[in-house]
Amino acid sequence: MEAIVLGFDSLMVDGSHLPFKDNISHTKYISFLAHSKGMLVEAELGRLSGTEDGLTVEDYEAKLTDVNQAEEFIDETDIDALAVCIGNVHGKYPSSGPNLKLDLLKDLHALSSKKGVLLVLHGASGLSAELIKGCIERGVRKFNVNTEVRKAYMDSLSRPKSDLIHLMASAKEAMKAVVAEKMRLFGSSGKA
Repeated sequence: MEAIVLGFDSLMVDGSHLPFKDNISHTKYISFLAHSKGMLVEAELGRLSGTEDGLTVEDYEAKLTDVNQAEEFIDETDIDALAVCIGNVHGKYPSSGPNLKLDLLKDLHALSSKKGVLLVLHGASGLSAELIKGCIERGVRKFNVNTEVRKAYMDSLSRPKSDLIHLMASAKEAMKAVVAEKMRLFGSSGKA
């Protein structure tokens, strides 16, 4: 609600922890309010495992996005972008690596493109360039890579600097380097 009042351009509604019908109601309400202010709305359907902002979702609680539910969700909520779960995780991937369901992503893209809704992939930190390319080919238009940006910041803090000003500048530059590299990888450099 604060983001709507402050006039942001977009917002992310995360009702993925709610039962499906409650997620629809919650998202529909926020979407209506946000659209009345001209904001774009991203919402999440499915549930990613991993850790984000101190909250851990165990593997057994994770839930892939269901295509049939996605269609109802999009129709009922009038969202602009849908964050999906195709095996992506918040935080770090296990040592076995990511196990993305690209066939599911292809089906979700067929649906979302028909409905005029963009696809988003949370938990994209640590994905290979090949997987990123495969996701782009299957309709993903936004990737969240917070874990890699935070890691760059923390890693830079461990390198000695002469004072706090240099330390903070170094951390900021480390994050900017990751963001620039990701923008090139995602094909979004020079498009803003």
